[in-house]
Amino acid sequence: MSKASYIRRYWQLYALLSLPIMYFLIFRYGPMYGVQIAFKDFNLFQGINGSEWIGFDAFREVFGMKEFYSSLRNTFLLNFLDLIVSFPAPIILAIMLYEVKSVWFKKISQTLLYIPHFISWVIIGGIVYQLFGNQSGMVNGLLESMGLNPIPFLTEKNPWLITYLFTGVWQSAGWGTILYLAALTGVNRELFEAAEVDGATRMKKIRYITLPSIKPTIITLLILNLGKMVSIGFDRPYIIGNTAVREYSDVLSTFVYRIGLESGQYTLATVVGLFQAVVGLVFILGSNYISKKVTGDGIL
Repeated sequence: MSKASYIRRYWQLYALLSLPIMYFLIFRYGPMYGVQIAFKDFNLFQGINGSEWIGFDAFREVFGMKEFYSSLRNTFLLNFLDLIVSFPAPIILAIMLYEVKSVWFKKISQTLLYIPHFISWVIIGGIVYQLFGNQSGMVNGLLESMGLNPIPFLTEKNPWLITYLFTGVWQSAGWGTILYLAALTGVNRELFEAAEVDGATRMKKIRYITLPSIKPTIITLLILNLGKMVSIGFDRPYIIGNTAVREYSDVLSTFVYRIGLESGQYTLATVVGLFQAVVGLVFILGSNYISKKVTGDGIL
């Protein structure tokens, strides 16, 4: 069958495929035109084309700023700790839900675990301050009523870091189980039955059947997460962070917000964004290459 006849036969599928292609062309590739702002002395009134070319001067300026390196360090630190704490959480949750035999309990549990994903970080930030605030926080109020000293969850570096990490786990872990549960539905149940006949315990079945079955999904999501090591969401560190813990909470996204929107230095903000994109691409390609060499699995 020729390509033309194949397309004519399955034109409905190609028509459906055109929608996501248009989305990526308009909203992903289209904005790449603005990347040239990083190489221009951008003037809002002259526009991109009317602004003067300055080459790599803006890059030299950004790479000479101490704030850039501190925010870059914090970005790597928070993403690395998130990878250690938050990445295994949905895997463990998915396995636990998969092992639950009661259908109604599983459905209720999944619903309760998915809900935090749909809550805005602004609302989550309010909840965090109501629970862990130094003066009016519910947890510290409870500790004081028990005669214990209050814990500075939001005003000292290490307690803030723990609060930041576990808030992220609570918000994202339930939603992250969806892909792993979908992968687990494809596991042949006969493997579990055969293992049970051979006397395998539940932990051994998880170790030798469940985990190897979702290994490709784990590797794919790990590679994608490694590609985001140099980029971080704006909402979470900005809302939960404050001046008392800026040494940890100031990341690249908040740095871009300050120099781009607050200070109007759009060229410098674009330089940081381009830097994040290039380093992220290097991380994805590097982690994919290492994964292929070590395990034989990759996504590219």
